[in-house]
Amino acid sequence: MRGKSKYKKRELVPDEKFKSQLVTEFINKVLRYGKKETASKIVYNSLEIASQKIKKPPMEVFEAAMRNASPEVEVRSKRIGGATYQVPVEVASYRKIDLVLRWLINSCRIRHGKKMENLLADEIISMYNNEGNIIKKRNDVHRMAEANKAFAHFARF
Repeated sequence: MRGKSKYKKRELVPDEKFKSQLVTEFINKVLRYGKKETASKIVYNSLEIASQKIKKPPMEVFEAAMRNASPEVEVRSKRIGGATYQVPVEVASYRKIDLVLRWLINSCRIRHGKKMENLLADEIISMYNNEGNIIKKRNDVHRMAEANKAFAHFARF
């Protein structure tokens, strides 16, 4: 039988500018090919652009956008008696952040024609306003969990 994981999530060092672990995690997700300085410039510029357009502090905008886009429930596959069910489960707080950041960066990477910082800023603004691709993705996840609510009793097994 599978047991609980022994892995302990390590503490991230807060970033220099905003003193936030959330921004550090965002920088680490944007990071490619070990170029952390480039990733941090992209993130800081995107947060500045978003805050200038909304006319609120960057961290306030970013945290509100993250809150708006984070899913409350998701479905997990569970095999019971030869059948596989999509069982709705509550999303842990660290996973909410991870999912939203992953959705945000993937939606920006598939789009072309603008700088990455402008794409990120546009997506953060749309998340702040409860619209856009990431909000649609969150609603799809919620809809899937709602549709499979009949299998929720399998979650405790």
